[in-house]
Amino acid sequence: MATQFPSVEEVKIGCKKCESLLEFDFTFAFQPLVDVQRREIFGYEALVRGVNQEGAGHVLSKVDDHNRYAFDQSCRMKAIALAAKLGLDKVLSINFLPNAVYEPEHCIQSTLQTAKICNFPHEKIMFEITESEAVYDLDHLTKIFRYYQKQGFITALDDFGAGHAGLNTLSKFIPNIMKLDINLVRDIHKDSVKQSILKGMLSIAKDLHISLLAEGVETYEEAAYFKHHGVYLMQGFYFAKPGFQSLPRVDLSLDIFA
Repeated sequence: MATQFPSVEEVKIGCKKCESLLEFDFTFAFQPLVDVQRREIFGYEALVRGVNQEGAGHVLSKVDDHNRYAFDQSCRMKAIALAAKLGLDKVLSINFLPNAVYEPEHCIQSTLQTAKICNFPHEKIMFEITESEAVYDLDHLTKIFRYYQKQGFITALDDFGAGHAGLNTLSKFIPNIMKLDINLVRDIHKDSVKQSILKGMLSIAKDLHISLLAEGVETYEEAAYFKHHGVYLMQGFYFAKPGFQSLPRVDLSLDIFA
């Protein structure tokens, strides 16, 4: 049976820039975010996919300045609806396009309405802004993040260390979670330069009360290094690959959970 989502007609978006319907369909795969200290799944990240399991690039290639707002709004609605259908009771992490958000007070309404319709607690929704996307207006992004935090949403800065603004972005707003870029994570257990960088980031995170999350973890050695240094939130193939329209289980008997 095909997955059913709330339609644009069922959830009023409330923004003229978002009213046009998309001419393509898409869905999501979900990848676990784990807490190795608590030995549990922290949440799942919704990763956009084509309806025939095409990768994110296939879908994002169809997004342009004319449909960016509608796509961003539809992403939130579909991710929440599918997560609720799958019975997700953990954090749902959704990537959002910072340059697609016009006024957060108006654009967030479809998210809140969809969460209410699907009976999904909005305080379990995490919005990720990727540092790898150029931000046209950093002050506006700051306004968005502060508004989201005020509404009770979790905020995260993705791909930290690989983006356009770096510490300048962090100086503008303080996210709840900072996701360490995969290039820093890869083979960190045998790279002294990466280890020095992590040391500095741990100090910043402690001072600013930010939780760090290592993404792209593929080996036990990488996971063990981060765990030893107090980074307990992780994501990557070592734990589970993304599940197409499904919530993959994590083997809690892995050595890293011991």
